[in-house]
Amino acid sequence: METLTKEQGRAAAVRAQQLDGEQRDDLLAVVSALTHLPVNVTDIVAPSAEHIAYTRLGESISFDDVRRAAEVELSLFEHLDQPIPTEPLNILLRPVSDLPLLRGEMEAWAETHPRTAAWVEANAGFRDDVLETLRMDGPVPQPDIEDTATVPFRSSGWNTSRNVAMMLEALQGSGDVAVAERRGAVRVWDLASRILPEVEALGREEASAELDRRRLVSLGLARPKWVGDAGREVRVEGTRGLWRLAPDAELGPVAPRVSVLSPLDRLLLPRTRMRDLWGFDYALEQYTPAAKRRWGAFALPVLHGADLVGKVDARSDREAGLLRVAALHWDVEADAALRGGVAEELERFAAWLGLGLRLP
Repeated sequence: METLTKEQGRAAAVRAQQLDGEQRDDLLAVVSALTHLPVNVTDIVAPSAEHIAYTRLGESISFDDVRRAAEVELSLFEHLDQPIPTEPLNILLRPVSDLPLLRGEMEAWAETHPRTAAWVEANAGFRDDVLETLRMDGPVPQPDIEDTATVPFRSSGWNTSRNVAMMLEALQGSGDVAVAERRGAVRVWDLASRILPEVEALGREEASAELDRRRLVSLGLARPKWVGDAGREVRVEGTRGLWRLAPDAELGPVAPRVSVLSPLDRLLLPRTRMRDLWGFDYALEQYTPAAKRRWGAFALPVLHGADLVGKVDARSDREAGLLRVAALHWDVEADAALRGGVAEELERFAAWLGLGLRLP
């Protein structure tokens, strides 16, 4: 069996994630290659979808291009994804062209989410009220949709009694409703039939195999848990267990380009892969008490070539028109060239956000 070095594994991952030295210029092609952009509208620095698009496309796109693709051009759409049943749901922007691959899982939503489906059926009147509201008045902002639930949603987490949100997400998962736009953090909903094209679903086995294949191509190297039997089996020096390698993965050295990543960048997920391949000590500390944070509420990992070399503690101060950097935390001995490269990239990123840059 082939055995890769960690350096080769990192190179495969970085190239697959479109983070090598080549700058791209086609948003839809990038999203297709990545399979999706994660949606998190937290604006401590920048929303995740826009930030991730920028790190691949740079100044060839504007900040508004991602939302325009989803809300005006309708080439992207918001999709709820759960690649592994035990994992939480993810909100993703995916190409509309992927609908035939995803329609089958939408049709099987109740089967794969029986607890939520039972709650929806217990609130059949509420479900019908929501659909009728959208049919008559859509698109409708989520806060304007009346909660007529007779059985409140129960959860071990923060979703307890968030009846409107949970009903809409269940209906989104089954393909009945869709997000028409976002106004800040507020989702505006409509019937999916008004937003998404009618397509014929691929068979579930065929679709599942193709999604696994695309997921592996977008990751370069992954554990079988995430990609099934896609690619070929390999080992990676210094790690336990087996991996799957994308068929066309390139393993040679990566050009020493600097990228300042979103905390939700796919290169960093799953975190277990990040630790296995890079040994990178990192966690999103947004919900960590301030006194216990090591790197900042929304620290941005720094990629140099195929190496994760540090974190930037930054915050967008839109009132002052500045991207404020409180600290740079280095995981390597950073020479002048690396420090200068990070400063230049932060300056470019700040300008793209319409901000000036304030370094410590």
